[in-house]
Amino acid sequence: MSGLIVLALDLWAIISVVGSNRDTGPKVLWVLLILVLPILGFIIWLLFGPRSSRTA
Repeated sequence: MSGLIVLALDLWAIISVVGSNRDTGPKVLWVLLILVLPILGFIIWLLFGPRSSRTA
C-alpha cells in the first residue's frame, strides 16, 4: 500500500516538473532525481523545487 502512495506522489512530482516553465536541463535533473531516489527525491523536490519557481 505504501508503495502505491510513493508511486502516486512521484508521478505527481514528475508531471509538475514536466509541466513547469523551467528549462529542459533542470527538468531532466529533477525527473532523474525523483526516479533514482523515489522517496528522498520527492522530499528534495518538495522542499526545493516549487520554491525556486516562485517569485516574491
